[in-house]
Amino acid sequence: MADDKSKRDLRDRNKVSADDDYEVRFFALQNNITPEQVRELIREHGSDRATLTEAAKALPTQ
Repeated sequence: MADDKSKRDLRDRNKVSADDDYEVRFFALQNNITPEQVRELIREHGSDRATLTEAAKALPTQ
């Protein structure tokens, strides 16, 4: 059976939601940082995924 094309997913995949723990944890694992660091980056830089990825790369490694 084909997908129902009338049911569209309207989430923005270019953004990371600080309210969604799963997204925060997944982004943290992808970038080898803590969820707390992800939330701090979102507060500082907004929720744009590309911007957050660049900011995460600029963090000092431990």
